[in-house]
Amino acid sequence: MKKIILGMSIVAATLSAESLTVISWGGDYGKAQVKHMIDPFMAKTGTKVLFDDYKGGTAEIKAQVDSKNVKWDVVDIEYIDLEKACSENMLERIDTSFLPKGENGMAANKDFYPAALASECAIGNIYWATVFAYSKNHIGANKPTTISDFFDLKKFPGKRAMRKRAQINLEWALIADGVAKNKVYDVLETEEGQKRAFKKLDTIKKNIIWFDSWSQAPQLLNDGSAIMAQSANGRMTEFEIVWDAQAFDLDGWAIVKGSKNVELAKEFIAFATSTKALSGMQDVNYGPTRASSGTYIPKEKLSKLPSAHLDEGFKVSGGFWSDYSTELNEKYNSWLLK
Repeated sequence: MKKIILGMSIVAATLSAESLTVISWGGDYGKAQVKHMIDPFMAKTGTKVLFDDYKGGTAEIKAQVDSKNVKWDVVDIEYIDLEKACSENMLERIDTSFLPKGENGMAANKDFYPAALASECAIGNIYWATVFAYSKNHIGANKPTTISDFFDLKKFPGKRAMRKRAQINLEWALIADGVAKNKVYDVLETEEGQKRAFKKLDTIKKNIIWFDSWSQAPQLLNDGSAIMAQSANGRMTEFEIVWDAQAFDLDGWAIVKGSKNVELAKEFIAFATSTKALSGMQDVNYGPTRASSGTYIPKEKLSKLPSAHLDEGFKVSGGFWSDYSTELNEKYNSWLLK
């Protein structure tokens, strides 16, 4: 027995020389990944994982790829940014044949929901949504129920907290202004529609507290700085979530172009998107991308995931933002300075 233990120790010591840099999001989301993906992967393989967070977007990835000074290996990327990063060659192409079967015995391409494997540059790991929420301690007698309420300062006076990005904010402005959810991108691609969105945002601009990271939103609600706040739904579990106009999408694990650890990165992704690992994201109310993961999630929990409220929201268009992100973010930044 001692020889077996010694042998395992030698293997672990050898593997531990390998290291991987994985970038994701902070807060409870990152903690859930550490618990269900990072720590178990390190324990199983002996690989050292440097796990850090970022603010999202593609700027940091692009800077590393363009300078050929790639420090990140695996990135948890929002699909709203994925298509742009993939089309501009910031990410490695991924052949999904390395993914393991689900615990239900199904091949990966059958066990994963189609959207999770639709990109050639990432493997989907969660369904999530951008929502807004409020704290019962600070909202007052009236309770918001629609995205229009978010823009109604007369009925709901007070500050709103929003992420400082064009994405979702422009869509919400149009929907609050009466555009049907299934027509929002048709309208937003027109000059008239863009002006309409900014005009609607103008109505609350002086009452917006801007932030860069989703992790800042809960604090702004807790201390009463804002009466409503936008964030990823998993950040808002302690508050009252309004599902109307939820912008639902996926996150995926991607490998940065030029990583020196591509095979090790694929090994990590295979582990992190296995049946049980994915089910662990129920801890922060995000839905798994494999059907087999549902066996580890109680029915009452499943009902609180974004997938239970799809009819109330809209699917974020990664294709639209791949085409228009540069133009609209420039307009958005100019609008912020006005």
